[in-house]
Amino acid sequence: MNNSNDLPGIAAIDRALAADPRNVRALIAKADHFAAAGDSRSASAFYLAALRAAPPADKIPPNLLPELRRVQETCARHAREYKDYLRTRLVNRGFDARTQGRFAQALDIVFGEKRIYVQEPRYFYFPGLPNIQFYERESFQWMDDVEAETDSIRAELLDVMRRPGAFSPYVTGDPNRPRNEQKGMLNNPDWSAFYFWKNGEPVQENLDRCPSVMRALRNAPLTHVPNRSPVVLFSLLKPGTHIPPHNGLVNTRLICHLPLVVPAGCRLRVGNETREWVTGKAWAFDDSIDHEAWNDSKETRVILLFDVWRPELTLVERELVTELFTAIDAHTGTKPDWDN
Repeated sequence: MNNSNDLPGIAAIDRALAADPRNVRALIAKADHFAAAGDSRSASAFYLAALRAAPPADKIPPNLLPELRRVQETCARHAREYKDYLRTRLVNRGFDARTQGRFAQALDIVFGEKRIYVQEPRYFYFPGLPNIQFYERESFQWMDDVEAETDSIRAELLDVMRRPGAFSPYVTGDPNRPRNEQKGMLNNPDWSAFYFWKNGEPVQENLDRCPSVMRALRNAPLTHVPNRSPVVLFSLLKPGTHIPPHNGLVNTRLICHLPLVVPAGCRLRVGNETREWVTGKAWAFDDSIDHEAWNDSKETRVILLFDVWRPELTLVERELVTELFTAIDAHTGTKPDWDN
């Protein structure tokens, strides 16, 4: 087989690219030369460069459009062949995406099917903590107690829902702070709450009304920080509601959900992983990672939401985080602007 550099016309193509490295026709021609020589990796590199250099769709010359479509189809075919080759090799070595979820995510990122998400808390960042989107359920034995109370808590919830005005918007404004629209969620009753603990203080009337809630959480490592946490509530999402992508305040906690009323079509995305809620099946996730939620059903979705300390933090580190926030509040002399 001839070397691709010896093929007719390659010198002229190289001169054109030297004059303009973004010459789309020259990039395609160079890729075609490599393809003809059997060098698919080099061909793919130049095909992709041609696609990146192409003008916007409404400005592509009509005689160039068929060539770009051919390039797109070729790139897509090469990508499929490459993925199939790698997956086959890995499966032959024992890879199983159902049991090796972390590696499966890494592979999706390699293929460009998922992106990398990291912790980006809006208020306080504690370094050195792993970027785990959803935690393994088996890591939290105390969730057994939570799930065991599902029926009792759900019965109490249904009683609350029969009371008009029991729920209030989850995201509320503070007249002493600049207005923050929160992507349409500010004061929006489509995402609303019935609190048991709010800003580190119990809502005793609601606790008395639903005694099963704190009984379920008796062994949970709730994040007791004065004026800030824990937060424990029924979180209600009305039909057709979308909670836009956002990040939580701190990465020293995890948010936990116990699904109570969950019609089909309700799901949560954390980072690059999306899951559907299942009644009675609790989970924990890192809300400092970009996340969003949907209720695409025609019925209301309600979960029990609460926060716990991250398991990687030592007892001393938890105490220091608590003391830091306490000191901040003592210095300002006011309660924090803490919106969960």
